[in-house]
Amino acid sequence: MNITKVHIENFKTFKGSFKLTLNKGVNILVGDNEAGKSTIIEAIHLALTGLYNGKYLRNELSQYVFNNEVVAEYIQGLEENNVAQSLPKILIEVFIEGEEAAEFEGDGNSEKAKVSGFSLRIEFDENCKKEYEDLVKLGGIKTLPIEYYNVSWSSFARNESITPRTIPIKSALIDSSSNKLQNGSDIYISRIVKEFLESNEVVEISQAHRKMKESFMENDAIKKINEKIKTASKISDKKVEISVELSSKNAWESSLMTYLEDVPFHYIGKGEQCLVKTKLALGHKKAKEANLILLEEPENHLSYSKLNQLISDIKNDNGGKQILISTHSSFVANKLGLEHLILLNDKKTIRLNELSAGTYKFFEKLSGYDTLRLILCKKAILVEGDSDELIVQKAFMLNNDGKLPIEKGVDVISVGTSFLRFLEISEKIGTKVAVVTDNDGDYENKITKKYEAYKNSTTVKIYGDNRNNLNTLEPQIVEANKDNIDLLQEILEIDKNKYDTPEKISKYMQNNKTNSALKIFDTTKQIVFPQYILDAIKKDEQ
Repeated sequence: MNITKVHIENFKTFKGSFKLTLNKGVNILVGDNEAGKSTIIEAIHLALTGLYNGKYLRNELSQYVFNNEVVAEYIQGLEENNVAQSLPKILIEVFIEGEEAAEFEGDGNSEKAKVSGFSLRIEFDENCKKEYEDLVKLGGIKTLPIEYYNVSWSSFARNESITPRTIPIKSALIDSSSNKLQNGSDIYISRIVKEFLESNEVVEISQAHRKMKESFMENDAIKKINEKIKTASKISDKKVEISVELSSKNAWESSLMTYLEDVPFHYIGKGEQCLVKTKLALGHKKAKEANLILLEEPENHLSYSKLNQLISDIKNDNGGKQILISTHSSFVANKLGLEHLILLNDKKTIRLNELSAGTYKFFEKLSGYDTLRLILCKKAILVEGDSDELIVQKAFMLNNDGKLPIEKGVDVISVGTSFLRFLEISEKIGTKVAVVTDNDGDYENKITKKYEAYKNSTTVKIYGDNRNNLNTLEPQIVEANKDNIDLLQEILEIDKNKYDTPEKISKYMQNNKTNSALKIFDTTKQIVFPQYILDAIKKDEQ
């Protein structure tokens, strides 16, 4: 069983309606901060479990799960009209398919389509209408009257009696950036371990826990302490004693502790916690009870090798489970496959599911490329290497009041010789891109023909010098400053007698690319930059 689509209204980041279609297997959510990645994951988990921040929402409901703008508009409406306003509501619809989905089929959804799924509603309880109207008459309401709200689930078949326990799809939320504890025990791992157990094993643990309590009470030291409390305490006329928690139905769940190599689970590193939790979820024997894994930024707290291990587990040992991952890591996105990527931008989604097979494979195998920098930036300048990046950054600063490109929303990205791979991505997402490239002594083939497909592009511009004798960046810089060779020699801190001609200086720079570029980047002296670089950084092009 899997989720096909999610509809979210007025929950946290999302004001109004937002829809997201999901793949059966891996889904990778990327986007700027506040784009809604975490909100989507929280919304799905909340709808499936009733849990928010590890606690049941019914008991922890606050106005902060509502979109701030919606709440502000409601409060403003009250102040301006002084009459009862329609209260904001939250709707989360989860569309499902697979086994056991038929009983959830109906048209009780926002699309009025006959499909399978269920809804979570957080809305005003009409039974409280009179109380609410009286409250409004008193005036002075500055916050959402959350005490008049109700949390309920219903299927698309209009069955109003469902609960998270009856929903046939379960989720495991893994967030390595947080470490939520309850009574000293990690909520997630306690639950997942319990779900690995058969019903008879749960009974056996419960009985063992009860016997532990009985043994505890029979211990001579405990008897002595309780007798002392009984005779000396003035707390109550009734018997007061210390014991082991057994009052709740599943007291053993909150009192047991999970250990890893004799260390309590919540004391081990967060990266190791993330690995253990993910492996437990992936290897869950009861597939129907944990068939959706929600993973928040798995790159947090993991070394390169551990992150590799985690991604390998997700790709190879997922057992057909549906996986939803949020990430800021190009490495994670590339390794798991850009075809699974969903870009969130201004409540819209863009997918990279129509790139060439070669491009998917290229970035999966060479996963160190910063694809997400291109995907998430407003404008990019693509260059070949480190020295090109430094020179372009310096030229940009001198022409933009000392501001680095990134401070003006422009990301300068070194892409090696993989310009066309990055341009394929930029065309799909509509990012403005300037390519700054050498002609390598063959302008016709290396630039004109190579970038023929982009000559009429409105988003991609190619910048390179057409003089074949100036084949790379270094001779271009020397040529641009040929009337002031002394200045270039000073900046590079080279022997003026040894490097006394433009050809020799150019040769030195080509043999010392990065060091020369650093000298130019750090200097306070004013040099001239090649025209094609200046064209690429024009303010009207940004």
